[in-house]
Amino acid sequence: MILMTKTITFRPDEEAMRALSVLTYDGAPVSTVVRNALIEAARNRVRQDLLEEATRLAADDEDLAEAAQVLKDMETLRAW
Repeated sequence: MILMTKTITFRPDEEAMRALSVLTYDGAPVSTVVRNALIEAARNRVRQDLLEEATRLAADDEDLAEAAQVLKDMETLRAW
């Protein structure tokens, strides 16, 4: 999927302005800081979603039983 380059505007509150001040203190451009923050936020969301799914599956007795059965079935295919 190709996205067109767009300009995004937002109205930062005081907390966001403080964060921008911290992140741009070294001279980094605001656009770079915001871009990096969005990418990091997306990565964190994906990690959190995967963690929640793994936790749910680890507690799913039916799924665990099926996985155990697959391992048992595969054991018979093992070359000695």
